[in-house]
Amino acid sequence: YDENETGKHSLKSVGRTTNFSIDGLMQKDTELFSKVDFVIKIQEIKAEEREDALFECVLTHPLPNITWMGKGNILEDGEKYNLTMSDHKLIHRLLIKDCQMLDKGIYSAVVGNTSCNAWLVVEGITRRPRKTTVARGARTDIEKVAQEQQLKIQGEMEKLLAEVNAKYGAFICGLTDVSAIINEIAELTCKLSSEDCEGAWFRDGKQVSQTNIYMLYFCSGTVLCSPTHPSYCDSGSINCHTMPNEFITEKKKKKTGPLFDLEDLSAFTEPKTVKVGHNAIFKLHFLGHKPIKIQWFREGEELQDDNNTRIEKSASQSRLLLSRCQRKDTGEIKIKLKNEHGFTEALSRLIVLDKPTPPLGPAEVTESSATCIEFRWRPPKDDGGSPVINYIMERQQVGRNTWKKIGEIPGVSSYRDTGVERGRKYCYRIRAVTAEGTSEVMETEEMQAGTLAFPGPPAPPKVASAFDDCINLSWAPPSNTGGSRILGYILEKRKKGSNLWSVVNANDELIKGKYAVKDVVAGMEYEFRVTAINLSGAGEFSSPSEFVFARDPKMRPRFTNNKMKSFFVVRAGNSVRITVNFEASPRPAIIWLKDNVPVTKRITISNSDGSSQLLIPSSERSDSGIYSILVKNLVGQETLSAEVRVTDDPKPPGPVELEENVPGTVTVIWEPSPDEKRDDRLHYTVSKLDSTKRSWVTVADRLFNNKFTVCNIMHGREYHFRVYAKNDMGISAPSESPTWEDCDLRCAPSFIVPLKLHTAPKGYECYMSCAVKGNPKPRITWYRNHISLNTNTNYYISNTCGVCTMLILRVGPKDMGEYSVIAENSLGRAECSTILNVRGEKKIYWLYLR
Repeated sequence: YDENETGKHSLKSVGRTTNFSIDGLMQKDTELFSKVDFVIKIQEIKAEEREDALFECVLTHPLPNITWMGKGNILEDGEKYNLTMSDHKLIHRLLIKDCQMLDKGIYSAVVGNTSCNAWLVVEGITRRPRKTTVARGARTDIEKVAQEQQLKIQGEMEKLLAEVNAKYGAFICGLTDVSAIINEIAELTCKLSSEDCEGAWFRDGKQVSQTNIYMLYFCSGTVLCSPTHPSYCDSGSINCHTMPNEFITEKKKKKTGPLFDLEDLSAFTEPKTVKVGHNAIFKLHFLGHKPIKIQWFREGEELQDDNNTRIEKSASQSRLLLSRCQRKDTGEIKIKLKNEHGFTEALSRLIVLDKPTPPLGPAEVTESSATCIEFRWRPPKDDGGSPVINYIMERQQVGRNTWKKIGEIPGVSSYRDTGVERGRKYCYRIRAVTAEGTSEVMETEEMQAGTLAFPGPPAPPKVASAFDDCINLSWAPPSNTGGSRILGYILEKRKKGSNLWSVVNANDELIKGKYAVKDVVAGMEYEFRVTAINLSGAGEFSSPSEFVFARDPKMRPRFTNNKMKSFFVVRAGNSVRITVNFEASPRPAIIWLKDNVPVTKRITISNSDGSSQLLIPSSERSDSGIYSILVKNLVGQETLSAEVRVTDDPKPPGPVELEENVPGTVTVIWEPSPDEKRDDRLHYTVSKLDSTKRSWVTVADRLFNNKFTVCNIMHGREYHFRVYAKNDMGISAPSESPTWEDCDLRCAPSFIVPLKLHTAPKGYECYMSCAVKGNPKPRITWYRNHISLNTNTNYYISNTCGVCTMLILRVGPKDMGEYSVIAENSLGRAECSTILNVRGEKKIYWLYLR
């Protein structure tokens, strides 16, 4: 309890003194009151980022709530913080969800003037997933501590109650329930264990005193309360108190029909208004002799529990819950109570608000002129429980797809539209608007502004062209348009010898001044007529056109695939396919030729209207040639040719020879490829490789002979040549020439720079080098005192472009002696030697060169 609480318990500070008081002390107020402190305080918590943290504390006495503070601010239960307590109200908890770096700091638990605090330390890195674990403080069995504290409080309470009972005594005979008749005396009696005790009577929590209504007696431990003239107002709970015991008798029941609580009844009779989809609740408190039968009705039909209806009943009240109310649920709600002494009823009304239904049609035109249309309609059948405020109007001109918003008009079901044009037809959309929403749309029929004026007849249709499957027509518009724009035309046709005209296009597919009639039969003769359509409707038909046959006009053959290739290269074994498109009337005869001779039967020819195709399933070299197509009819003929070359990858040329007829040049001569005789488009390519370069260079291409002279041959270099055969399909493998060289550069090894004498300090490195030449490249071997050093890892030996080197990292006495280098190749051998002396050791002098 604190100073802010008001009501039964209060805490006030007067100077340095704090007073705690209880108003209207009762037996149920028996409790142990003392200053509250912490048995276990909150502990410091180390939590990882995105983890939950839980602070817990245990109080010395149960409390319904305590104050939690974080960084100086009071914390409330919500999405971030969860404040809970145990059933015995001794353990209080603060759960901090999804800890972030901003949450670290000091948190406090405050009880009256006592508080405790602890740190929350948040560790971790950002952008890590949410964790479901909970970080806690120091591990303590707080449940066990709380149970021990609860047992301690209970022991203290039992001790105090025993002392009070020994001092004041107890009830020997308690109160019993009494049922009384209106205006007759009712007595309630109980007996105490001590004659020195006095009792106190209470009715519904309020003490009863000696009046002309209640007669109270206290005699020799017997306590009597007698209402002299009980009425409905006296119904309730009668209590008799003697410290610290208490006896209670239940309500006195009046033998009459049930009665409603007057305040509840007044509120119940007021109509209840809810929106569609919401819930409606009706409830009433009542009094009466039990058992009481409770019934709820809607529009005279009794309600039962179902998915949308729930009826709750108790001894003193009943509640009706209507879930997800609909507009049809609007009506009278009645509750009926009945017991063995009579019945009573109460009426209310449920109003469910919804958006209105659409306005009612059809719309009635009250005025139509060249400048305005006035019409009216009927209001919605159901306004949804709210009056119509406005109507939303839209207008569409017949023949167009768009609707124009006129706006909102007051809630009068009529409208005068002055924004119309003479002779045009219009449709309107109307929506009703109430406080609950807008209705669905009601669309009117077509309304015309002014009188009808139809157009005159157009000129007779003229035939622009005729084909087997189509006849193209055109015509001139009528001279009399009827005072409005021509919207389009309707065309009709009739076969020769028939009296029946058939419509070519539908009314909703008006055509303009020309049209292609495709619903015709080849060879039949037709005539046509046309009528114009304006805003008023269709006018007179034109005179019929001349009869025309549905057949193609005579046409000389003409090829239409202008981008067709005139040369085809095909690999042997693959298929050959040539497709030619053409136009001709009447249908022509088609002939395919190869080299001016009709093609053989192994070649497949496929003809159709307007195209022809030649197909060779598996081609051979003998299929190469010029293929021609001849298209011929009564009007004329046309020819189209294309060359087909069937080939394969060429075979390489024969052996290649080299000749030097002129200094500085080389003549490359080769045997022809075996395919040269069968392929007149085969040619040759010559490539060269210089010994000073790493890539081949093409020196000649598209050679149709078997010889080529290469110039700019440099003295002292080697050359290689390759010859390739090429055709339309690809290139052959190369034929290579022998190596071309004009001098011999081979020589035995010899030392250009010999080894020198070396004297090195002990522990220092020594570097020896010499230079050698030879062709082919000689093999180099190092020796010390005639022992090979090439595999000794203590010596670093290298040979780069004839420069031979050896490195000794740390010279010692054992490295003294004779060092020699031997160079060998297939033409000879050379040797060079020297002496290595170590400073401070006995010197050796010996140098020779062989």
